[in-house]
Amino acid sequence: MTRVHAIEIRFVSLPLVRPFRTSFGTSISKVCLLARVETDSAVGWGECVADVEPGFSEEWNDGAFLAIRDFLAPALFRAGDVKARELDMVFGFVRGNRMAKATLIDAVLDAELRARGESLASFLDAEKDRVECGVSLGITPTTEQLLEQVQEHLDQGYRRIKLKIEPGTDVERVEAVRAAHPDIALSVDANAAYTLEDMAVFDALDGFGLLMIEQPLHHEDLVRHAELQRRLATDLCLDESIRSAADATAAIEIGACRVVNVKQGRVGGVFEARRVHDACRVAGVPVWCGGMLETGIGRATNLALAAMPGFSLPGDTSASSRYFDEDLTEPFVMAPDGTMAVPAGPGIGVDPHPDRLRTCTTRTELLRP
Repeated sequence: MTRVHAIEIRFVSLPLVRPFRTSFGTSISKVCLLARVETDSAVGWGECVADVEPGFSEEWNDGAFLAIRDFLAPALFRAGDVKARELDMVFGFVRGNRMAKATLIDAVLDAELRARGESLASFLDAEKDRVECGVSLGITPTTEQLLEQVQEHLDQGYRRIKLKIEPGTDVERVEAVRAAHPDIALSVDANAAYTLEDMAVFDALDGFGLLMIEQPLHHEDLVRHAELQRRLATDLCLDESIRSAADATAAIEIGACRVVNVKQGRVGGVFEARRVHDACRVAGVPVWCGGMLETGIGRATNLALAAMPGFSLPGDTSASSRYFDEDLTEPFVMAPDGTMAVPAGPGIGVDPHPDRLRTCTTRTELLRP
């Protein structure tokens, strides 16, 4: 059992090494909030995967902070001695707000595991000590720049290249990359930017031998995803549509996808991410670990998840240097063979460097019972 005595919320900002553009907009910095929880016997860390604006999801940083300050943290303090696995029920009176919930659930679990000297990977029954790395490339101003970035990351050893696309910046870009690299594992991510009226685009993409087309249609529309999947040979992968194991089961049962992207923060934390993994594994559907430009705190969590047996495709678990000149933690380094070590220390296995954390912090709030 764990009793939380204090929760420190930090807003942090880390400049990205290059702008990252999607159909939602362009990011030049990773701006997020971190939770540091203090318990009787340990300290734990959690990273919120929300963004500055509610583009990818309905959550955003300031909203997540208010949900934590005004509802979730008071409920956690009132719960007294509690296990991390019980927090889904403790927080059950708050609808949605999965990213905010995940921040505290992951931090409390980290503290629990640190207190007993167990790694998150061990807790999740992970089977791998290294995972395959993929990389997600944002929308570039020109095709030439995209080709340069693809070559750069292939030279570094990445085993899967994912291209962000949007209407008007899609077929020509994918065709150019496929022509330059006929045999690489290549996928595209639409972030729900298309409709079935764009069938000509999907028919063209279907001819490029893609590993998958990720989240092509509206995140609430499983029925039309199922219709699109029936019309394509390429596997569809769902991301924003999957907010729980129940969502994953429903999507699989109606044929809306053949692959699932698991982002633990999107589904409400590590415990629900494991349930999504388990549901997909029973159904024989491969999963992979998506990324949200996380700092080392969130990246450590993702690596532990990606080491579970059902994660059979390279995820967005890129090296720290892909995003930051200097991470909050010791940098995660990808080996030349395109794999990355899973942290083996207690909890998530990493801690932020105090000086670096102080430099990147823009605001701090201390919450107590």
